[in-house]
Amino acid sequence: MSAPLSVVIAHHSGYGHTRRQAAAVAAGVDTVPGVRADLRDVAALDDSLWAALEDADAIIFGSPTYMGSTSAVFQRFAEASGKVWAEQGWQGKLAAGFTNSAGINGNKDNALLSLAVLAAQHGMTWVSLGLLPGWAYTATGSPDDLNRLGGFVGAMAQSASDLGPDQAPTDSDLRTAHHLGARVARTALQFARGHEAAAPAVTA
Repeated sequence: MSAPLSVVIAHHSGYGHTRRQAAAVAAGVDTVPGVRADLRDVAALDDSLWAALEDADAIIFGSPTYMGSTSAVFQRFAEASGKVWAEQGWQGKLAAGFTNSAGINGNKDNALLSLAVLAAQHGMTWVSLGLLPGWAYTATGSPDDLNRLGGFVGAMAQSASDLGPDQAPTDSDLRTAHHLGARVARTALQFARGHEAAAPAVTA
């Protein structure tokens, strides 16, 4: 039996809210047979992190949105990946992203686009959220809808500034993160099967 594909959730969380979102992404990955999630906190730039990322079939980047962009800790990780970039070590891997902020908007799109640009510079293939917008997009929408914040590039979540990570993000935002994880896992399987089918036959 072949080893399961690996999806690394490379994330930073300042107060625990984004970590909870990351756990929901991982849970989504783990619903797909043949794929396993690997949660990694990028605050620790150790050999174990870089080895896991090297072995990953897909990397899902996650960061809180602070002042309209990714956190300083995540940016430190992004800049440290320059050595990998120089060797194009993540070339061809799948990538996706998620973010969380206290504001409904909070310029979360800017943070997600930063994650997408990071992936593009590494030669990765970006997997979008793949959901229609919910909630305020129609008059009959509900805050319980998937993708209630109307993101497309990646999964968005909102955590009120006076609620701890035991109460936020909302259930709908966590289900949206779960959807992203499962979508990336399914896409990773499709890519793996395509690569196997395209591989030249081995002759004696």
